Amino acid sequence: MTGVQTCALPISHLPSTRHVGKAFKLTKLAGAYWRGDHRNAQLQRIYGTAWATEADLEAYIQRVEEAEKRDHRKIGKAMDLFHIQEEGKGMVFWHAKGWTLYRAVEDYIRRRLTKDGYQEVKTPQILDRSLWEASGHWEKFGANMFVCETEEGESLAVKPMNCPGHVQIFNVGQKSYRDLPLRMAEFGACHRYEPSGALHGIMRVRGFTQDDAHIFCREDQVEEETKRFVRLLNSAYADFGVELHSVKLALRPDLRAGTDEIWDLAEQKLERAARQAVNMGVEHLPGEGAFYGPKLEFHLRDAIGRTWQCGTLQLDFVLPERLEAEYVAEDGSKQRPVMLHRAIAGSMERFIGMLIENYAGAFPLWLAPTQVVVATITSDADDFARTAAAKLKAAGLRVETDLRNEKINYKIREHSLAKAPVIAVVGRREAEEGKVALRRLGSQGQEILTLEEAVLRLASEALPPDVEREARGEADTWGSAEAMEAG
Repeated sequence: MTGVQTCALPISHLPSTRHVGKAFKLTKLAGAYWRGDHRNAQLQRIYGTAWATEADLEAYIQRVEEAEKRDHRKIGKAMDLFHIQEEGKGMVFWHAKGWTLYRAVEDYIRRRLTKDGYQEVKTPQILDRSLWEASGHWEKFGANMFVCETEEGESLAVKPMNCPGHVQIFNVGQKSYRDLPLRMAEFGACHRYEPSGALHGIMRVRGFTQDDAHIFCREDQVEEETKRFVRLLNSAYADFGVELHSVKLALRPDLRAGTDEIWDLAEQKLERAARQAVNMGVEHLPGEGAFYGPKLEFHLRDAIGRTWQCGTLQLDFVLPERLEAEYVAEDGSKQRPVMLHRAIAGSMERFIGMLIENYAGAFPLWLAPTQVVVATITSDADDFARTAAAKLKAAGLRVETDLRNEKINYKIREHSLAKAPVIAVVGRREAEEGKVALRRLGSQGQEILTLEEAVLRLASEALPPDVEREARGEADTWGSAEAMEAG
């Protein structure tokens, strides 16, 4: 058979498979349409992997197997968190437990933003085509926007992003240099068309929510605001149990708005601010910037060493110009603000998918959809179990009761598989003595406590990290000048 080279990518090719070596493995087969077009013939795709040594190959296979165990789609189904169906491709149906997890993440981010002086706003879901044309998004994203025509001749589009709406709010009323920086945040629901073949669980979807915010500031405030945001981002990632792995600077793409002079200025300012804000090198990504400005990409490392790009910060001189944003400077002149587009999680759906895989569903107590399950050994303890559950709920914990006529070992196994962090076991003796036996996920032992002691301890352990610090009287110093100097 004669092979035909069809790959146009700048990669090296081997003349034959005899050069691959012995440390290789074929992994799967799949169909693929020629050039990705479903109207073309389907081809057979063969996947494989090759390594320098057998040890390297074995280590890779173990990583893949571990990643498959942590697949957020499997865990999401097993824990009853969400589903996606054919009638809503790329749209997430959040179940009660999944939405509880979502709100725990959202509430945490909202508290951090509020404490840092952000104003939360809400902008329309659908806006006229004229605004998207003025912003430049129609030219850049028009093919990926969901558009509708009305009987009145209007051409409307569901927003693929929030920034033009935030500029409209900024433009209402006169702004002074004293009002800057103005930090505007929104948990904005966005929609973008993605080919069905590119969709992947809740990681790659058509409908998603951004923890979006835009900082309107003066040029001389860019570096300080960048440093402040990076420290907030680092603090938030630490609270979620992930670490910042690398920072990359995405530079001007071929299709872009603004002059080369503006891009020169934007790239220089963002790189200088980034190097001051992070204690690591900043890698360049030529051609990967947004169409209106360069951006910083923040890549996380999860529990099994994989990296994920979540947070971003983008410096934008273009959109304020296109949408005529201005403020009154100290000398009385009208000036354009600089916009910093920034997000900690990025897509909330993708970030939560990453957290599911990072923890393999075994979330820390503050994030767990169900924090405590009160399970009975015998029906004699049913009334006390209800009392215990009520007191735990009153303390702010998310609690379920299991009063089924099943053996306690069966109940413990079932709730352990469902990743319940704490199971409070009660039998006749516990009911008589007013105590509970606490069993922790992943532990074979148990701890006997009075109900009052258990309520106090678990309520304290379930506090989100930022709330716990506040309860201990510890100030968040991540945004202070002292913390920045300590950096």
